[in-house]
Amino acid sequence: MEQLLQSLEEASVLLSVGIALTAGLLMSRVVKKFGMPAVTGYLLAGILIGPFCLGRLGVSGIGFTSLENAESFGVLSDLALGFIAFAIGNEFRLKDLKETGKAATLIGILQALTATVCVDGALIALHYAVGGRLSMPVAVTLGAIATATAPAATLMVVKQYKAKGKLTSLLLPIVALDDAVGLVVFAASFGIARAMQSGAASVVSILVEPLAEIVGSLLLGLLMGLVFSYAERLFTSGSKRLCLAVTVVTVTVALSSLRFTVGGVSVGFSSLLVCMMLGTVFCNVCDFSADIMERADKWTMPIYILFFVLSGAELDLSILKDGIVVLIGAVYIIARSLGKFFGAYFGCKAMKLEKKITNNLGITLLPQAGVALGMCMTAAAKLGEDGQIIRSIVLFGVLIYELVGPTLTKGALMRAGDISPRPVNPNDKSERQKKAKGLPSA
Repeated sequence: MEQLLQSLEEASVLLSVGIALTAGLLMSRVVKKFGMPAVTGYLLAGILIGPFCLGRLGVSGIGFTSLENAESFGVLSDLALGFIAFAIGNEFRLKDLKETGKAATLIGILQALTATVCVDGALIALHYAVGGRLSMPVAVTLGAIATATAPAATLMVVKQYKAKGKLTSLLLPIVALDDAVGLVVFAASFGIARAMQSGAASVVSILVEPLAEIVGSLLLGLLMGLVFSYAERLFTSGSKRLCLAVTVVTVTVALSSLRFTVGGVSVGFSSLLVCMMLGTVFCNVCDFSADIMERADKWTMPIYILFFVLSGAELDLSILKDGIVVLIGAVYIIARSLGKFFGAYFGCKAMKLEKKITNNLGITLLPQAGVALGMCMTAAAKLGEDGQIIRSIVLFGVLIYELVGPTLTKGALMRAGDISPRPVNPNDKSERQKKAKGLPSA
């Protein structure tokens, strides 16, 4: 028996991965019955096998027994985000950007800044109303975090329903631009927040470091993209080209985690920006990039599923016990949603875009996860008690946005005509039964 327990413990990592994938697949079937995207099912599966549900049994390998246990699989999440960013980068084809580039840039910046202004205004007003738990540094930092949109959930919805059209062509570049805008706004606001705490502001932390991170990320992505494009020409086999693609993205994610100091300036990289640039260079330089991406999409699907299940397992449900956090979180969610929607709405109006795009684009920008979590972890590490409050509020926002956001995105894409209704299968049993009873088909 002791030997069996020891071997089970050794196999717990693989068991956890297998159970996470199984739970994700099963829940995707459940949510499909309700017309919800598969990504919502993956997140719900993560919650069910996470530390607040099945994980409470304390059996290693059958569920995630603690938040730390779920977070220990972080390297898989980082790799998945790398492939997601790489896929988004492949949407930046120069021939297409000639049509959407100007609109995507204007709307991307406007909606991000509008979200910041709305959240800052709402939380500063709440600060004067409740005081105590909501300090000014918390309000300012949360305003900056509001800029970030989760590219992963958006891309998964687009892929699942094969969305294609003017809204989708505009959406993906905007989501990618969010990362760059968010880094600059967060660095500036976070520098101001720290100055409020310490009484001293640093130009290096507010301006120099974020610009260095963006420029460095783009240069690293450019270099890896050129290396990738050249190396692909050495192989003619589709399977070997796919292996090389996986290798390059994995190495790029690893290099993106490096940090160093130059002349007193802390220099790091954004893995999302680096991998987006990698994908952009590859799709514009390599003639057969479309074939490689099609193959990569099939190979990476299990990684994507695992990423979202892990994201669900990492959601800290204990924050729901704190009434103040829920109140501040609700104000944050409402203010950010209004900022995203109206920022995108007025941006579309300024560019004189079609009504179906103007009315639906802002809704597709609501999901929030990876980048926002990275920002809140930075705040938690450097702002002490205020940082922990920021972390709790962002986690509450992510919980709501990730569960509701994908469904809202699907609905917006359908109203815009980018998702076509599923054709009726005459061999489907339910359709035959409806026809026999004289009822309309789905």
